[in-house]
Amino acid sequence: MQTLTPNTDLFHAKRRHFTCSTQTSTIIPTKPLSVFPARKTNREHLRNLENVLKTSSNSIDNFNVKVSSRQDKTTLLGGLNLARLWPQMKAAVEEMSPKNLKRLQRLLSKSSEERSPKNKLGSKWRELHGSNNWAGLLDPLDQNLRRELVRYGEFVQAAYHAFHSDPEGSPRDVALPDGSYKVTKSLYATSSVRLPKWIDDVAPDLRWMTKQTSWVGYVAVCDDPKEIRRMGRREIVIALRGTATLLEWSENFRPNLVSMPEPKPDPSDPTRPKVECGFNSLYTTGSQHAPSLADSLVAEISRLVDLYAGEELSISVTGHSLGAAIALLAADDIAERVTHAPPVSVFSFGGPRVGNREFADRLDSKGVKVLRVVNRQDVVTKVPGIFTDNDNNKQGQNRNNGGIMEMVERNNPWAYSHVGAELRLDMKMSPYLKPNADVACCHDLEAYLHLVDGFLASNCPFRTNAKRSLRKLLDEQRSNVKVLYTGKSLRLNRGTVLDYGDVLPSPSSS
Repeated sequence: MQTLTPNTDLFHAKRRHFTCSTQTSTIIPTKPLSVFPARKTNREHLRNLENVLKTSSNSIDNFNVKVSSRQDKTTLLGGLNLARLWPQMKAAVEEMSPKNLKRLQRLLSKSSEERSPKNKLGSKWRELHGSNNWAGLLDPLDQNLRRELVRYGEFVQAAYHAFHSDPEGSPRDVALPDGSYKVTKSLYATSSVRLPKWIDDVAPDLRWMTKQTSWVGYVAVCDDPKEIRRMGRREIVIALRGTATLLEWSENFRPNLVSMPEPKPDPSDPTRPKVECGFNSLYTTGSQHAPSLADSLVAEISRLVDLYAGEELSISVTGHSLGAAIALLAADDIAERVTHAPPVSVFSFGGPRVGNREFADRLDSKGVKVLRVVNRQDVVTKVPGIFTDNDNNKQGQNRNNGGIMEMVERNNPWAYSHVGAELRLDMKMSPYLKPNADVACCHDLEAYLHLVDGFLASNCPFRTNAKRSLRKLLDEQRSNVKVLYTGKSLRLNRGTVLDYGDVLPSPSSS
């Protein structure tokens, strides 16, 4: 058998004619090979490797951009536009983190109630009280003002709870949210509307709904020296609840404007300050058993001003819905009738329009500061009125129009105008409430406080470190809270512990 052997001479001959191409790759460029001593070749390889690492990353990035641009039109992943979706995916991942799950557990738990810290206000209290009409404090919302607004809202909630604990009589105790305050006076409002007696016979269990005079709020004063030092003054708070009785509802639907009492009124003057008939009735009407709300309130504030003469005082009037409307009348009355009245400010939630443009000018001329907290979806804040300035920014324009429209507005019995500064909230910014929440939820006081606690600025999402518990919101507006959180709250409060494996999507999802 013949044995084949390789022709080594031919192999070496061909090897001598072989040369390496000097063309480089379009992706990884290299230098042509050359023959050098061993030590120099190693150094050259290292330099080439360094150049390769630098240039290949740029080439690969360009390659990926070209490929991804082609895939955008031809693949499913390209159609998803991941660059646009990434911020939302990132937010969802953050919401699934153990830290945020613990925060959600705290917000939903019945046993957890955390408040934003109270900072020392000192001389800053005047600015928070509206000395500069809250310029620069609303958007973005100042953290101290946020805490103060929530505190005032809780004073109003205490008025609601006290009334419903004994709607037919006078509440014995008002559970104030702040132990630094004490109640000095209960306030009552009387309706001028008369209902047929047979209504009480038809529904005897609801007789409180038809009472002429009902408890509507209270006056409280801070008597804790430590809290007085923190706030920079002694504060007098007037808290007024919203509509509760049938007669109060009847007063709400008397939208015609009536003139306010003046020393020398001129009935023919169309520029007189006017307010809604029903609100004015509840504030000024008295009965055989009780003085009017106006007289009892002015008497109590005068007594407290005399009692604490020489101290730095402030008066904060706060209310929700009907209480917000009466708060404006009360602030006007105090500034007018109380001798040496301290600075008066109104902090209202979900308040309707109360009077005409001249009434707004009257409050401003007396130095009364008004901050209205308004939910964009709340219809109550848009009534009553036909020719109105829905936006405070339009007031200056309307006042300069003159002519026929000016004359019509002055003589129109429903020509209402809003008062003061406005903090405008949006229900849709809450990650916990349904975007299509019903009318009742949009006007609910707890929903307002939830939105205030989470508000940073009009162009920012809901505050991630909001302190206010969601328990009250769930108890009062469960049907308007996203199903995800109602289910979680039930499990938490049955003793189920929310562990890290219980993954939640972003609260921004519906």
